[in-house]
Amino acid sequence: MIDIRKYGAIDIGSNAVRLLIGSVTSKEGEKPRFKKTSLVRVPIRLGADVFLENKVSEKNAKRLVDTMKSYALLMKTHGVKSYRACATSAMRNAENGISIVKKVAEESGIDIEIIDGNDEASIIAMTDLHELTSRDQDYLYVDVGGGSTEFTVYHEGAKVASKSFQLGTVRLLNNLVPDSRWEEVKSWIQKHTSDFDSIALIGSGGNINNIFKTSGTSSGKPLTYMYLVEYYKKLRSLTYEERIWQLNLNFDRADVIVPAAEIFLFAMKWSQAQNIYVPKIGLADGIIKSLYRLDKL
Repeated sequence: MIDIRKYGAIDIGSNAVRLLIGSVTSKEGEKPRFKKTSLVRVPIRLGADVFLENKVSEKNAKRLVDTMKSYALLMKTHGVKSYRACATSAMRNAENGISIVKKVAEESGIDIEIIDGNDEASIIAMTDLHELTSRDQDYLYVDVGGGSTEFTVYHEGAKVASKSFQLGTVRLLNNLVPDSRWEEVKSWIQKHTSDFDSIALIGSGGNINNIFKTSGTSSGKPLTYMYLVEYYKKLRSLTYEERIWQLNLNFDRADVIVPAAEIFLFAMKWSQAQNIYVPKIGLADGIIKSLYRLDKL
């Protein structure tokens, strides 16, 4: 007999709000199989409000409530067993974050958790990165979001250091990242990677996924540092409208993809990594894994 369970993961980020519905098929004596059933993304861009005004605007608060109502219906029609909704950098910096969480719960029935950077990194670690990596290779995992970026160092398959920085694409677009923040990130990366003879990056987030897809690189193969440099130059040479038209980027991707590429390039430079792997994992995937593991306890 096989057992099939469906779970919902809601990632309320600074740039977009995502719902991932995943199914887990298990059979006695076999490893469970995780499959993405549905992924919906709404580009509310909460960070554009919060990082400038310290609160979510009424307009975007209503959009968030409407989005949660639709996600609640989608999870119901999919037969989701349980879910978890996590809000990250924008909501944890919003003065009205708690009141919005209450309003969402009242109107949609969805309970939102506002998590800190360490929680975010821990949930992402639930994605079983060790299954995607080699113990013979050291890695710097970089998850770039709109409000923050999470860095995790893996040595011989084990996590040895992890830190979240307020360095995100929406913050960078609004010139809200001081030079001192970049220096902090540089020092942290160099401190935790300088002893390794060889290190590779693992990239996470919608922007690096888009770059990887555009490259035509085969699944499981890495992008090179030089490829990312050349693609970044191409992005910088085009206007916002040209990126939408010529590169077929979504309107909410065409601006943030540039600072995202910068973050990945600096991470590669400071860690001296020559390759970046893009396994298409992130916070929502970690939520699905954590829900399944809680179920099995």
